[in-house]
Order: sequence, then structure tokens, then C-alpha cells
Amino acid sequence: MTKPRVPVAREGYPFILLAGFATLVVAILGLFIPTMVLLGLTIFVLFFFRDPERVAPHEDDVLVAPADGKVILVERVFDERFVKEHVYKVSIFMNVFNVHVNRTPFPGRVEQIVYTPGAFYSADSQRGALKNESCAVILNSTRGQRMAVVQVAGLIARRIVCWAEPGDELKRGQRFGLIRFGSRVDLYLPLSTQLEVAVGRRVKAGETVLGYLP
Repeated sequence: MTKPRVPVAREGYPFILLAGFATLVVAILGLFIPTMVLLGLTIFVLFFFRDPERVAPHEDDVLVAPADGKVILVERVFDERFVKEHVYKVSIFMNVFNVHVNRTPFPGRVEQIVYTPGAFYSADSQRGALKNESCAVILNSTRGQRMAVVQVAGLIARRIVCWAEPGDELKRGQRFGLIRFGSRVDLYLPLSTQLEVAVGRRVKAGETVLGYLP
């Protein structure tokens, strides 16, 4: 039997406990308005770090979204940083109200983790896409295709968490990391991918189908 799990990312525990403790202290002091403010902050932090279960599609060729949020870019580019070939680039922007746990888009083996220090511009800007701190998971799919899933920091997001390590075998929809307090995830896909997504679409990590790998 599968054990039930707390639907909150463990990286959020220190923030939740700190906010909850501050709320309790202020409440004991009898300060009503500050207590309500801190209680609202505690609820927001708990909401931000939520980590609901997701059910990934079972079809062999399905490619799913790596992040919750809104698709802000779909284009063909030459990626000179990660897979070093012509690819489709799909960018998903996460605001502070989205689930921030990131998931594997397609099953495969982690070839490399590429961390790049950088700035903290707005994640939905071109400057942010090129200059912000990032962490890329280079994945060799079970079909021999290479792709990159890149976590990009943002204006508020100052901490990228990646649990994946080189050599890991990841399943479709498996959790591999998160970004604190709003950012984006860029997906670099083989040109053989049959994309089924457009700019403006809202997606859910691990569930929404972005396309198919032949």
C-alpha cells in the first residue's frame, strides 16, 4: 500500500514553521491586527509550497508540462548552451499562485546538471531568460533523444532547488525540483517533437500534454 504523504514540499517547512511561530507569539501578546497579517502570511506560504499529487498520462510517446503556469513562448531556436542543436523552445511562466514543484516531461536518464549563476531580472522577460540564474537538467530520453529542462530564477525567486543528479533514471511526471516564489521553466525539445501547445495556454506539471515524441 502506498503511504499517504503530506501535500507540502519539504523545502517549505522552515518558512511555514517560522511564519506560524511568529503568528503564535504575536497572538499571545494580544495584538489582533498583526496576528491577522501574520496568519494571512502563514496561509500564503503554506499555499505556495503545496505539492499535490498528479497523475501522468501512460501513453509511451506523451510529453507533459514540467511546470504549472502559462505558456509564454513557443519557438524554433538554435540552443547553444545545453543541447547545442536546433530545437523547439517552450517556456512556462509560474506566478506566485502556481504550484512550484517541477516534474520530468518525459522518461529518461539524467546526462548532466548545468548550474549557471546569474542575475534576477523578471523571469518573463528576454533579459531574464538570457541572464538569470538557472539550473538545467539535460535528459537522454528512453528513445535516445536529448532534451533540456531549465529552471530559471526570477525577480522574486532567489532559490532554485534541483533534486536530480547525473545518472538518475526519471519517470514521466516525477518530481525533480522547485523554484521558490515565482519564476519560469524552459523546455528545449527535439525538432521531431509534435507540439500540441500554444502561447497563452495554462498548463499543469505532470498532467498537461505538450506534445508527442515519435
